[in-house]
Amino acid sequence: MFSRGGLRPRGHVPSLAVARLAANHPAPLLRRYNATSSIDKPFYITTPIFYPNARPHIGHLHSLVTADIIARFQRILNPARPVVFLTGTDEHGLKMQQAAREKGVSPLEWCDIISAEFRKLGEKADISGTMFMRTTQQRHRETVEHVWRALAAQGLIYKDTYEGYYSTTDECFYPPSRVAPHPTQPGSKISVETGSVVEWSSEVNYKFKLSTFREALLAHYSAASELNATAEGELISRGVHPDVYQNVVIQDLKTEPLEDLSISRPRDRIGWGIPVPDDASQTVYVWFDALLVYLSGVGYPSTGTTAWPPDVQVVGKDIIRFHAIYLPAILQALSIPMPKTLLSHAHWTAGQKKMSKSLGNVADPIEAMDDFGVDTVRFYLARVGGRWRDDVDWSEEQLRKHGDEIRNLLGNYFLRVTSKSIKQRVETASHYLSATSSTSMRKLEDCKPSTNEEIITLVDNLAGLVSGNMRNLEVAEALHAVANGLLTTLAPWSNGHQSNVALSCYLAALETLRISGILLQPFVPRTSERLLDGLGVPVEERSIEYARVGRGTMGGDSVMDVVGVKLFEVPRKRSC
Repeated sequence: MFSRGGLRPRGHVPSLAVARLAANHPAPLLRRYNATSSIDKPFYITTPIFYPNARPHIGHLHSLVTADIIARFQRILNPARPVVFLTGTDEHGLKMQQAAREKGVSPLEWCDIISAEFRKLGEKADISGTMFMRTTQQRHRETVEHVWRALAAQGLIYKDTYEGYYSTTDECFYPPSRVAPHPTQPGSKISVETGSVVEWSSEVNYKFKLSTFREALLAHYSAASELNATAEGELISRGVHPDVYQNVVIQDLKTEPLEDLSISRPRDRIGWGIPVPDDASQTVYVWFDALLVYLSGVGYPSTGTTAWPPDVQVVGKDIIRFHAIYLPAILQALSIPMPKTLLSHAHWTAGQKKMSKSLGNVADPIEAMDDFGVDTVRFYLARVGGRWRDDVDWSEEQLRKHGDEIRNLLGNYFLRVTSKSIKQRVETASHYLSATSSTSMRKLEDCKPSTNEEIITLVDNLAGLVSGNMRNLEVAEALHAVANGLLTTLAPWSNGHQSNVALSCYLAALETLRISGILLQPFVPRTSERLLDGLGVPVEERSIEYARVGRGTMGGDSVMDVVGVKLFEVPRKRSC
């Protein structure tokens, strides 16, 4: 289990208030919550179930951090609503079987070793997951067997000879419409989605009648697209987000035949996997098996309350088809509600080329966090990779640049605002804070400089701007809004200010830091905790509700008692 990443308990220290400076169809075994439920359905978010045939790479971390940011935002948006955050590893299939043989261990032993690497990655990156699922768990096997039998009982599974293109790398079959000539190897073909080499194969296996669900899937995504186009406010992302990916799904469903899907392999070819119920000669196809982990993770098919359906599923763009076509078709067959939003992100590249071990350009996420700091890497992934639509290049130079940006905007500013020289300067006007009476607050209002008005209004509106972007899953835009808020800083150290004006700037600066600290918790949790602790913000006042000017408290007995603390460690790799 990953760390919840919550703030450590601390008591509410009496403090002076900072003066306000400006004015569905349910399946039989799953309960589905609706908007009128007396108890909110838990917010359910998932990452891809990572295939651990090799060590984790930066793409895995990107998916994890993306989901974690959304999960953490939901916790501060509505602290009373539980968040179920599932991630894990997909541990069956030919590649795992082959890798174990090469290592001289059993497949399960190899899975234990490599799965631990993904747990380590999550723990290192402060991923606040609540559930780490492995497809080798017994509870997952029981779910797979139940779903198989339920589909077979409806006549949706049949045995046949399958002929098509098979990718050993992806461990799946592709129809002719999803392959293309290899760009550099004449006579070879590759998958359109992943670029993996495919070979023609013929074998007897079981098929799922995927073709039956083409019209229903097309209707679902077309309706979602229309809703997105007309919605105002709240979560407008429905179906596949961003729309550029949803449009591709809709176009494919309109123009290409949806062929029945191979969902098993002969056991003499792949022995490491779940046996097909009532036919030990076949192994359940690894992708069919893995896609059902989102159900097994929340207890399906057990009766009672569950978190289903997922509110957000985070995936890479190369596995959209599996999550937008295959899984939804299975869910429709079982009369289980569809996931609300499939958030698909683009890939990280190196020198505009796909990362690969053969090219030696794979970025190690553990090494990056060791060299530059966990929150610096999280900030970079969200700031640069949080727009989803286009591939982005991994660059240590850019990582260092963004690390310098957040340290200057937040860390250095906090230390300067709370420095001894600033305290001495503003304390000569501290009689304006002599009591919590309305009189002293009015005096502070009278002495503030007019230049503060625009800044304080911006800071007061910041929570609404960030919340709007986060509800629409625009992570980079949300982070950009906070960064812009910090850029509009005040300078209580300016020699041109009288002491009462410097005091006003000092309070406005602290209030900007307090609100920014609250809003940055999903993105840079360790740094935000240090900042809010340093400001003396009570734990119970760290939700979105308190991210408004004058609404929260800080400073212990007095805001003059705030002491700056070091927010960032010095990166191991510095600028040249």
